[in-house]
Order: sequence, then structure tokens, then C-alpha cells
Amino acid sequence: MRRTSLTLLLGAACAPAQPATPPTSDAASQVHASHHGSHHGAHDHDGYHKDFSDAAAFSAHFDDPARDEWQRPSEVMEHLRIAPGSVVVDLGAGTGYFIAALSQRVGPSGKVLALDVEPKMIEHLARRAHDEHLGNVEPRLVQPDDPALPAHGVSRILIVNTWHHIDSRADYARHLAAALVPGGEVWVVDFTPESDLGPPPEHRLSAARVVDELEAGGLDAEIVEPESLPKQYLVRAVAR
Repeated sequence: MRRTSLTLLLGAACAPAQPATPPTSDAASQVHASHHGSHHGAHDHDGYHKDFSDAAAFSAHFDDPARDEWQRPSEVMEHLRIAPGSVVVDLGAGTGYFIAALSQRVGPSGKVLALDVEPKMIEHLARRAHDEHLGNVEPRLVQPDDPALPAHGVSRILIVNTWHHIDSRADYARHLAAALVPGGEVWVVDFTPESDLGPPPEHRLSAARVVDELEAGGLDAEIVEPESLPKQYLVRAVAR
């Protein structure tokens, strides 16, 4: 599989369906991702692959303050219910749109693992964490097919605008299931089919399909109705 940002492939945000310039946020598909990061059983290599190596250019889109109007980061954080002192993952962290909010939630005794498959995004994340004094944020370069997370070591995994970038998503979900502590959760935030942002239509995933892929990977998943996200859905999954 070609290297793409976990914006990932792995969290940042997303772009217009047929972008001629860097997307407004596909991060993952920041990942976010700008990501933070590609996976599904019957469709083994159906992730949306994109070049996210120009971190500076994508940052102008992923970190645009106007993104808050539709990404609603405060609402996403409320759904996660992150406990102080916990270890959380921004999968497909991209340029780091969510890292400050996650850092604040886990507090000085917690840790944020900001994952991406694109080296330039990891360099950008490291500079951002340093400049914003986010000492509990640890950027990590990971492979497209494995987030390399510690077994039973994380309480929350956030995947924003990134799940559609991943190949063999059911297999990838097994890695996520193995990484969760008891009671841990995976949260997928991605674009609805009718959204005016996101990947091309043929690469969009319905919330129901995301549920199926997570469950095929050994998780129990459900669609969570967002209070106000205008362009996206939320899927929550827990280890069995």
C-alpha cells in the first residue's frame, strides 16, 4: 500500500470530493490525518490513498479555525469521556488538530499517542507539541497496516476523517481491539454520504459499514447520534 497520511490514513480532517488543491481536511482524512491514519474483509485494499507529505500546505486547511464550525471538536471530546491520567490515541493525527484538546483531557499524568504514517506529518506534530508545550503528546510514525499499540494499553482511540483511508479495515480493527484496556473505546468520526466535504463518493463509508468492519475485527460497535455534527457520523466500539 502507498504511504498516505493517517490523517491518516490515520486523523486530520477532509476535503472537497474532487480537490484540485490540498483538501480542507481529509486527516487524518487527518487523520486529520490529518490521523492520526486502510482495512476491510471482503474489500482488502479499498482505502482511499492520498499523498499527505506536504504537511505545511495541509496545515493551512486542517487547522483552519473555520473547521471548528463543522468538526465540533468540543462535542467530539464530550462523547469520548476521557479520564485524567489515561492513555489515548489520535490515529491519523495529521497536523495535530485534536492533540491540544486530548492533551488537556488526559492531563499531566496521562499521554496522547499521536500516530501517522507520513514522516513529514510526524515532524510537524513534534514541532507543534514542542511549541505548544504539550509535553504529554508523543508523535509516533507507524506502518499503514499496524498502529503498533501496546497490548491492553490505551483507553480511547480517536479516528477522525481517517477510517476511509485504511486498507483491510477488519484486520486493522483487530489491532485496535487488542490495544484497548477493559472498558476502552474506539471512536470513528467520518463523513456522511451527503456531506459536501470528504473523499470522493466511491470512497465514502456508511456508518453501518464502519460498524460491520469494527465488529468483524472483534469489537462491539454502534452508531452514536451526534448532537450537532452537520457533516459527519460517530461510531463507538468497545472490546468484547
